Formats: sequence, structure tokens, C-alpha cells
Amino acid sequence: MSGEASAPPVASPRTPRPGIQKSSGSVAKKGDRGVKEKPATVLPPVGEEEPKNPEEYQCTGFLEVDFAELCTRWGYTDFPKVVTRPRPHPTFVPSASTSEKPTIDDQRLSGSCSLNSLESKYVFFRPTIQVEVESEDKSVKEIYIRGWKVEERILGIFSKCLPSLSQLQAINLWKVGLTDKTLTTFIALLPLCSSTLRKVSLEGNPLLEQSYHKLMAVDSTIAHLSLRNNNIDDHGAQLLGQALSTLHSCNRNLVSLNLAFNHIGDEGAGYIADGLRLNRSLLWLSLAHNRIQDKGALKLAEVLRPFELTHTEVVERRRLLLEKGSQERSRSPSNSRHGDSKPEREKNQLMGVSSFAVVDKTDKTQAMKTPKGLGKKKEKLGEVVKKEEKSGTGQSPTQGTPKKEDSTKASKGKVTIPEQKPGKGKGTKSGSKEKRSILLESEQLVGEATEMVNPLLEPVEHRDGKVFMPGNKVLLHLNLLRNRITEVGLEAFLTAVQYQVQFSKSKSASKGPVGLLWLSLAKNYFSPQCPAYAMIQELMLPRDPISKAKHREEEAMASS
Repeated sequence: MSGEASAPPVASPRTPRPGIQKSSGSVAKKGDRGVKEKPATVLPPVGEEEPKNPEEYQCTGFLEVDFAELCTRWGYTDFPKVVTRPRPHPTFVPSASTSEKPTIDDQRLSGSCSLNSLESKYVFFRPTIQVEVESEDKSVKEIYIRGWKVEERILGIFSKCLPSLSQLQAINLWKVGLTDKTLTTFIALLPLCSSTLRKVSLEGNPLLEQSYHKLMAVDSTIAHLSLRNNNIDDHGAQLLGQALSTLHSCNRNLVSLNLAFNHIGDEGAGYIADGLRLNRSLLWLSLAHNRIQDKGALKLAEVLRPFELTHTEVVERRRLLLEKGSQERSRSPSNSRHGDSKPEREKNQLMGVSSFAVVDKTDKTQAMKTPKGLGKKKEKLGEVVKKEEKSGTGQSPTQGTPKKEDSTKASKGKVTIPEQKPGKGKGTKSGSKEKRSILLESEQLVGEATEMVNPLLEPVEHRDGKVFMPGNKVLLHLNLLRNRITEVGLEAFLTAVQYQVQFSKSKSASKGPVGLLWLSLAKNYFSPQCPAYAMIQELMLPRDPISKAKHREEEAMASS
């Protein structure tokens, strides 16, 4: 009776008094239970209960406040705290005050064996959400979570509070017990975040289905992805290679990919190499500490120099040329601006069918295999191919045509944008080959995703009835440290580096990336005194931006 008598005073401020006067004893017990339990579903809707709904909470943009409030509303009583990430001091100068403080703390901790002192010693191991903030406005720019399991409900809370962080740039999850299901949930919340989010690190999170490739979908905006220590094997590497590029799709936003400390072997390295054949956005790749041997090394080295197109790639290239040529001819008569394009078109019109004779033997062989209905289309293709073969300086086969997306695909190296864009301030830098400037410039070019040229439309070379495409010269950094490569694979990389060095000498520095600037092959299965390895180092040293910068600093110091 005393419990029932005390219930009305507690509930009276929260419910209309007339309702309490009419209620029976059983209803009073329900009201008593409603006081003890926060989500009192048996009570009528009450004004104070409505804001407790997580769906209706308006995030403030302060992660510490929002995360704590949402965890409370979702029923958590013990949840990780949001703390500023501890960083070591860049310069430590001992002083009287700094030297005394540790001594006092040590004395306090050593003189006390209470539970509180033990907890303070191990506070580092408590689950936390570490953040890095901007120095000016204290807005969160990076999030670090390490060593505690991130469940589906926590990801649901993140989907509410992370979109309000307007300056968020990176999310780092280290050993958080991700599963294929929670990874899918995590990927779904990424588009909700700010457009400044470009870096994701998922390290120490092995997945059963190895579905990391979902982070590299065509519509993904992630530019920097780290997948170290995830036990990725050849099957996972196959999925990642297909995400880099296939015949009909290509990731055009990913700039760096870290696959170190995994279980990738020769077969997996071959899949990654296949992905690099038609990818023109990836600048930085690490395959260090894997299980790659000579077979995989040969595949990786092959894509760094001119390689032969497969039959499927040749067919797809011709389809693209036909499609592109028909589009340009439909537009060029009405808006021609170049003096040399009009005589060229008149000449082709007078020549008529004879222009088809310019196609090489390979094209003829392929034409015999095509249906008769494509005969006239092949005649039109002859004009396009003729222009392409005439342009021996690495220019597009459509140089004479106005305003086309593909007009400067080769003159810009392998990362290409329309000719109009450089005039607007996003042009190439002059002269400097510093690593940072090249990476930043190339990342800007990669940002023009919708206007990048299909690599199959790049100028090719015909030799012995085969079609050879220039190698991937967009990749600037390749790390193969501590694999199982012998002198056989080393010779293949030497050939690729020699080709790229020779190619870079024939191009001016203002025409974009021209191949590897940094290549690490140390700690493999060959002697450091190997002649091929010494020659690779000798060729790469002048190309390394860091070494060049140090050399310039030394020269400046000597001259001063």
C-alpha cells in the first residue's frame, strides 16, 4: 500500500491529474513501472518522452555530445567515450616542472594499491573513440577506433552523428571485429558523410567472404584505402583487381591502395596486374609483406611497359572507335574550327571507300569475322584509324575535331582530361616533379571522373599482326618489399624501368606522370649486390622526388 500511495506524487507532474484520480490500483502499478523504465510504452504519449526517440534527435555537430546522447537514447549505459587522440610532442625539452611531475605521479601510484590507482594505470586500454580536430574551430577531421568490437547498433548510431561532421576526412578502424554484414552497413553510411571524407582504413579485420572490394565500387568516393593485415588471399585479390578495372567498368577515384601484410600470392598479383591494365587513377600501391614470387612479379612488370591487347580488348576497342567516330562526324560539319580538319574531311569524302584500305592487316582479319551488316561501319572506321596512325606524336586520332572529351588523352600522359579544362586553372604544373605536387595534381585530374578517356582509346602500336598498348604510366609508387621475388622477376622490372626512363626523356615534364617515381624491391629472394638490382636503384634514384629534394637542399647549402 505504501508503494501505491507514493506513486501518484511522482507521476503527477508528467500526466494530467484528472487521469490519475480516475485510475484504479492496477493502473497505478503500471504508472509505477513506467517511472522505473524509461521507454514507458504502456503509458499514454507524454511530452517529455518524445525527445528520447533517437530518430528525432537533431545532432549538433559535436561528436562527443551527439554520440553520448544517442547511446543513452538507444539504451546503452556503458559506452566508449570520445577523446582527443594523444599525439607525441614533436620536441621534448626537459625542465624543472616536467621532471618533477612524473616523480609525483610515480610516488602517488606506487604508494597506493587501491582499485582506483589500478584503473588509472590501465585507462589506455578502455574502449574509446579517438578523434583529431582542427586547431581553429575544433571540428573533427579524423576518427580512430581500435581494439573493441563495433556492432550493428553502434554503426546505426554513427549513421546519425557522423553526417553532421562537416570536416570529416578519415575513418580508421583497427581490429574492431568487422563482419561481412557490418561492413555492408558501414559502406552504406559512407555516402551520408561529408564529401570531405576521402580516406578509409580497415586494418586487422579479416572477413570470411573478403568483401573489401565493395569499398571500391564505381560510385565510391574513397581516394585512399588501407586494407593491411586482413588475411586477403588470391580470391580476395581477384575481387580487388576486378574493382580496379574490367573491360566495361573502372574505379576512377581511388588514388592509393595499401594491401601490405596479407596472403597474396602469384595468382593474386596477376589479378591486381589485370586491374592495372585499364586503370588510370591509382597512383600508389603497396603489396609489401605478401607471398608474391616471380610469376606474379612478371605480371606486374608487364603492365608497366607496352603490353599486347587480348582479342576481347581489341574487339572492345574497335567498338569504342566506331561509336566515337560516328559521334564526331555527326557534330563536326556544323561547328568546325580547325583549318586542317576541313580539307581532311573533304579528302576523305572524295576518297570514299578507298579510305578503308588504310586499315592494317590485323583490322582486315577482324573485319572478315564481322557480319556483313557492319561493312559500311568498317569503312567509316577506316577514316578514324587513318587519322590515328598519322598522329605519330602520341595525340588522339580526333585531333582535328572540336570539343571532344578524348582530344588530349595521350598528351596528358595516362591521366587525361578534356582540352578545355587546363585553360580553367587545372592545367599541368610546369617543371616540378616533386612527389607531393605530382600526387596532388594527378588527384585533381582523377577527380574529373566523368571526363576521363577510356584507356582502350589511347594510341596503340601494331607489331607482327598484334596490337600493343602503352603501359600504365600513371602508377607512381609501387612497394613490393619482403616478398619472394628472385632475379628472374628482377630482370622483368629492370626492363620496365628502362622503358619508362626512356619514355620520360622523350616527353617534357609538363605532360603529366610518366611512370614510376618510387619502386621498392628490397628484402626479396636475391642478393642486394645483384647487378640488376643495382641498376634499378641507379635508374630510380634520379626519379625519386624525395632524393631530388634532398640533393637540391645539399646543393643550396653548399652554394651558400
